[in-house]
Amino acid sequence: MSGVEITDRYVRRTLPGGRVEEVSWADLAEVRIITSTDGPFADDVFFVLIGARGNGCAVPQSAGGKSLLHRLQALPGFDNEAVVAAMGCTTDHQFLCWRRAN
Repeated sequence: MSGVEITDRYVRRTLPGGRVEEVSWADLAEVRIITSTDGPFADDVFFVLIGARGNGCAVPQSAGGKSLLHRLQALPGFDNEAVVAAMGCTTDHQFLCWRRAN
C-alpha cells in the first residue's frame, strides 16, 4: 500500500513496494520544493522534508494537500514567495522554502 500520512509527530510516505520515507516534525531541518517537467499527467511538484540526520520524505503536492502546506507555513521564517515561484515553474528546479536556524 502506498500513501502519505501527516500527523502531529511526523510525515510518512509509503511507496509502492513498501519502502517508507519519514521525518519527524521535531527533527525537521529543511524544506524544499522540487519541480519537474513531468506534468501535467504525472506528479511534478514535490515537497521535500529533510531531517537533521539526513533522513527525509518527498511528498507529491497531490498527496500532501493543503494540510501539509498549512503546517509548513507555520514554520518560523517559511518563504511563501518560494512556494509561489515553485507553483508557477514548469522546469526542473529546486526552491528552498525553509531551513532551521542554528
